[in-house]
Amino acid sequence: MFKFLNRNVVLVIMNYNLSEKKQVTKKKGALAAAFRTVSVYLAEEKKNIILAFLAIILNSGLNLAAPFIVGHTIDTAIRGGDYNRVFLMSAILLAVFLVAFGANFVQMRLMGSVAQRMLFRLRNNVFTKLQELPVAFFNQNKIGDLISRINSDTDKLNQFFSETLMRLAGSVFIIIGAGIFIIILNPRLGVVSLAPALLILIFTRLVSAWVKKKNSSSLKATGSLSAEIQESLNNFKVIIAFNRRDYFRTRFHEVNKENFSAAVGSGIANGIFTPVYEFFANAAQLLLLGYGIFLITQGHFTIGLLVSFLIYLDRFYTPLRQLAALWASMQTALAAWERVADILELQSDLVVIPDQTTSEDSALLSFKDVSFHYPGGENVLRNINITLEKGKTYALVGPTGGGKTTTASLMARLFDPTAGAITFNGRDLRSYEAAERVRKIGFILQEPFLFSGTIQDNLLYGYEEGKMFTSDEVIEILKKSGLETLLARFPEGLQTEVRASGDTMSLGQKQLVAFMRAVLRRPELLILDEATANIDTVTEQLLEEVVATLPATTTRVIIAHRLNTIENADEIFFVNSGEVRAAGSMEHAVNMLLHHKRAS
Repeated sequence: MFKFLNRNVVLVIMNYNLSEKKQVTKKKGALAAAFRTVSVYLAEEKKNIILAFLAIILNSGLNLAAPFIVGHTIDTAIRGGDYNRVFLMSAILLAVFLVAFGANFVQMRLMGSVAQRMLFRLRNNVFTKLQELPVAFFNQNKIGDLISRINSDTDKLNQFFSETLMRLAGSVFIIIGAGIFIIILNPRLGVVSLAPALLILIFTRLVSAWVKKKNSSSLKATGSLSAEIQESLNNFKVIIAFNRRDYFRTRFHEVNKENFSAAVGSGIANGIFTPVYEFFANAAQLLLLGYGIFLITQGHFTIGLLVSFLIYLDRFYTPLRQLAALWASMQTALAAWERVADILELQSDLVVIPDQTTSEDSALLSFKDVSFHYPGGENVLRNINITLEKGKTYALVGPTGGGKTTTASLMARLFDPTAGAITFNGRDLRSYEAAERVRKIGFILQEPFLFSGTIQDNLLYGYEEGKMFTSDEVIEILKKSGLETLLARFPEGLQTEVRASGDTMSLGQKQLVAFMRAVLRRPELLILDEATANIDTVTEQLLEEVVATLPATTTRVIIAHRLNTIENADEIFFVNSGEVRAAGSMEHAVNMLLHHKRAS
């Protein structure tokens, strides 16, 4: 990932677009590889899994014993008129079936709980992995599709382990056992009746990859549908404001149609096994009856053995017919696992590197020959060299799309530069652990996000030192920080409820909470990205007074289009066309903006 060139670290920005990942199907070992990976999540369940498999073996063995008992009873007790023995064998059969029922219940109960615990751990790990990934990942992937992977795809795995896997194992045991009994009872008749099973095996191997592909397409289409719904609902206000219900209705219709087509294809693929297996099973029964009756007429077979043979053949082919549905379910689970594994296998490119900096730079933050581009794009910034001194206020101005927010994002390490280096207090910015970096660098975004809960919950979010603070302690800290006046603007103070990501509050109120959340930490660097764009003039004045209460060593970086918010900046940078240049005075900055507008 890293290439060292002239002591500057060059970072290759990772492509996190899950929809563009090459879906390479490994025909050999794909299932085994998936099981090896999933086994990590089942490591704590070995005891329960072993007990469940023992119950399956017991259940399968008892079910295989029943046909032999039936055939033996027909040839001995019924033909001989020994009805006492018939009743005795019937009682034995009843006991066999009751014990088999109990064993089946035990394995279902065990594996149901195992699957639920695995689902719990898997979803936790997927969500934790998402939290470790950088902003670039969420810029390249739709949230709705990620929700589908966490919710729907993991549930497919849960269904597989709670139901399909045990039924699959039970079916395999019964098939093997029934096949052995069939061969032992009469090898020639056994070979004839089992011949169609070979055709079933060949057919299954031929179509399995196609079935998996169809299921993968269906899961992907479901994720796209979820993403479209999420996007439409999130932007419903815009839809109403522009009266474009028709546009989103058309888009939803198209995505829903694609999902429908993929689901139909998946349904056809999943359903193709059952009729084929049914046909071969019926063919096997016809072969058995024809050849079996012939052997009886020749005196080489008995009616009791033929009945046992028919039951064993049913025991052999009925699980095979069940395997038709189970195999399709397994292919669905395998496709779901690949979508989940795509996330689990990702690694953040924002790694923490060892601090090897020997710089004696007294500046708070420095850009040294910094360039940056987004994946697959051209450079947004080129060879930037700027220095931010402690305690000063800097402003970034320039046209929309010029690179101001990108520059600020690099300062907060939301991204890493693709070339060059950024130092903070003389250390490479990448050498700071995330928790330490967040304490030192505050970032107030133009569009703040609040979590459901209370204002106190949102203020203390990510504030390690404040986890155990009481409301009174928080209020006291707010007083010392000069934020008590802002808190008074909320009807219930710290306990004011925030719902649905803050939608019960105005955008200005959400910005106030975001502002308090950042300032409360007393950061060494405070970045304000259009932070006062949605706030009235009076509130803006209050915020300026709050900023003034920060320590004298706090450095401020302000991105703003309203020039009155930057008139007191110590230095102004003009950001445009990949360059960051000192703009000099306020008047010079205004002239640069006007010149750009006339030129464009």
